[in-house]
Amino acid sequence: MSDRILLCSDLDRTILPNGRHPESPQARELLARVAARPEVTLVYVTGRHEALIHDAIREFQIPEPDYAIGDVGTTIYEIRDGNWTLDKAWSDEIGFDWQGRTHRQLSEILKDVRAIELQEEEQQNCHKVSYYAKEKADLDQLLPAVRKLLAPHGIRASLIWSVDEAKHVGLLDVLPESATKLHAIRFLMRQKGFSDEKTVFAGDSGNDLPVLASGVQAVLVRNASDDVRRAALEQARANGSGDCLYLAQGGFLGMNGNYCAGVLEGLAHFLPMTQRWMTQT
Repeated sequence: MSDRILLCSDLDRTILPNGRHPESPQARELLARVAARPEVTLVYVTGRHEALIHDAIREFQIPEPDYAIGDVGTTIYEIRDGNWTLDKAWSDEIGFDWQGRTHRQLSEILKDVRAIELQEEEQQNCHKVSYYAKEKADLDQLLPAVRKLLAPHGIRASLIWSVDEAKHVGLLDVLPESATKLHAIRFLMRQKGFSDEKTVFAGDSGNDLPVLASGVQAVLVRNASDDVRRAALEQARANGSGDCLYLAQGGFLGMNGNYCAGVLEGLAHFLPMTQRWMTQT
């Protein structure tokens, strides 16, 4: 079916209105209307693990997705009739990057990096090691220090930095090199036959930058920080993909461009036929 649409979105402060900016009250209802269309496959792409994704769905009354890319790209779930099934092919694909090592073995290698502190056990999985750091950590020192310790072990890793604005803390995720949100989205596109022209991603934070600047059609919601907005524009232009990045402005259907309103604004920018679905009564 050439009309199949893949809508991928981050959760926290993208679909979920859990930041400091106001939400447009009709936005989540319109998202549910779009997600219910038979043409649309909805994917949540998030740093949350499965239990926290379920919490978000219940708390904010958002649609259950068709797929969930969790743990910053290290897990993919297919959801059918309320059953969540882990995609083993994806786990096998990314496992090679760590030379068979577990997250506990990687955390042991990095134990002497004083600028980072291991997050709680529930935030870890077999292909993700997650740390806290200072909100304004010196990344020019921190990231090379981590890479220097991993390199002798032949470990290929992606280091994903983001900031929890609500808690004023930095977040560092150490992942297999091929386990970013971008790689996971590309894997789904390839496995399920979605085209570039009918795929749209939405995000707001630093760990979304690899997708926002990749050439995948992407929208940065209006409530994103100035630093992320600047970095997304710079990286997209450097990659020659500036035309694939849309910055939500607000004003679309009378909404403010924050959170779900920005997701829908960007979706309609890239795929204008979807606006009709939002306005049908």
